[in-house]
Amino acid sequence: MIRIRGIMGVTRHADIAIIGAGPAGIFTALGLLGHNSSASIVIVEKGLPIERRHCPKLKVGHCVGCEPCRITTGFSGAGAFSDGKLSLSHEVGGDLPQLIGADLAQQTIDRVDKVYLSFGADEHVEGLGNETEVRDIRRRAIQAGLQLVDCPIRHLGTEKAQEIYALIEDYLIESGVEILFESECVDVIVENGTCVGVEVRSDGEDATIMAERVVVATGRRGADWLEKLCTRHGIGHAPGPVDVGVRVELRNEVMERVNDVLYESKLIGYPNPFRNKVRTFCQNPGGFVSQENYDGGLAVVNGHSYKQHKSPNTNLAILCSHNFREPFNQPIEYAQKIGGLVNMLGAGHILVQRFGDILDGKRTWPEELARSNVRPTLPDAVAGDITSALPYRTMTSIIAFMQAVDKAIPGFASHETLLYAPELKFYSNRVSMDEKFTTNVENLFCLGDSSGWTRGLMMASVMGFLMGERLATEE
Repeated sequence: MIRIRGIMGVTRHADIAIIGAGPAGIFTALGLLGHNSSASIVIVEKGLPIERRHCPKLKVGHCVGCEPCRITTGFSGAGAFSDGKLSLSHEVGGDLPQLIGADLAQQTIDRVDKVYLSFGADEHVEGLGNETEVRDIRRRAIQAGLQLVDCPIRHLGTEKAQEIYALIEDYLIESGVEILFESECVDVIVENGTCVGVEVRSDGEDATIMAERVVVATGRRGADWLEKLCTRHGIGHAPGPVDVGVRVELRNEVMERVNDVLYESKLIGYPNPFRNKVRTFCQNPGGFVSQENYDGGLAVVNGHSYKQHKSPNTNLAILCSHNFREPFNQPIEYAQKIGGLVNMLGAGHILVQRFGDILDGKRTWPEELARSNVRPTLPDAVAGDITSALPYRTMTSIIAFMQAVDKAIPGFASHETLLYAPELKFYSNRVSMDEKFTTNVENLFCLGDSSGWTRGLMMASVMGFLMGERLATEE
């Protein structure tokens, strides 16, 4: 089977051009095919096909700075390649239900879930049943001033997700969808308020793809690019919140009850004194902390969770949301600057620090990690002081939140709990659109995490699926 690499021809034509082969872009194509669309579809993807997305760090033991990063870029996108968790409740995954309605969001989640099952997703759903235990955890959370969102999770697993998306990739190609790998969208072409195509570059060669409809679905990695695109072409948008935080790692024994009952606990708080929203995100029982590289060499921390390969630790993100008002309108750049400072302290690596050392006002030393009960699963993380780079408001909120979580989950905020930084989520650009995803630029649609409306694998898939069905009915 042929995977198309690069651009063939200086000017090409397609009915629909999809920018990005992450969940939103993939499910746009699946939604079209599900309605027997006859449209010619081209997907432009900066990264590699799924079968070539292998991180060299697994062999050499350290990040080699692939450009683009094979963890964040390529067929299936970043989230699908890292932990592969499908949240099956409309209450989780961003603000899409506010745009299309909670009922439609939940109905589409159920339909998209069936698509994943048809490609081999595990039928087991985490977090169902155990009502008595869930009530007890919720009671403890309430006593600690926190909100518990219990969401059913279908865990694909990092390695199983790759198998599932490989099957989807094959299906799309066999169905006539053309995928241009290692090809970067440089710009969209807008004439008289209408999008008529895209400019693409591959191996230094430029080409134009003229298209009746253009769908931009570049994911969190492409959020910065999309924000600049919106400014350049007058695409209606407004800055949204940006999430800055840490990834916490602790022993499975501490999280055992929550892991067994809920698999992924989603806790939300608004700790004093600033009352910023702080939440847990992307919990990985028996998982591994990982590094991702963004444009400009920015290294950020994330987490993986495999179906078979397990560690003695659980990791999860703690994210503090920052909302900005006029005249400031650069939330993504703000987060990137913070990440750059953390990287500077770690000589380009992820920083790790023990929670007790933060409270004691000291940095963490490598020899202290070596004799700790919690051994880092990110071996090339640099022991140091993350408080020297994270803003006071962010760090104060995270500390207060962790101490609250400790009341609900004893041992969570122990001296040896590890905090890795920077954990950053780039989906700040909120593109203005209606419930049918129509923007102020005709024939241009912006989907998924880069649009600011979704956060995570399932909701991005839902948005793409609805987009594909709409485009199919308009042929």
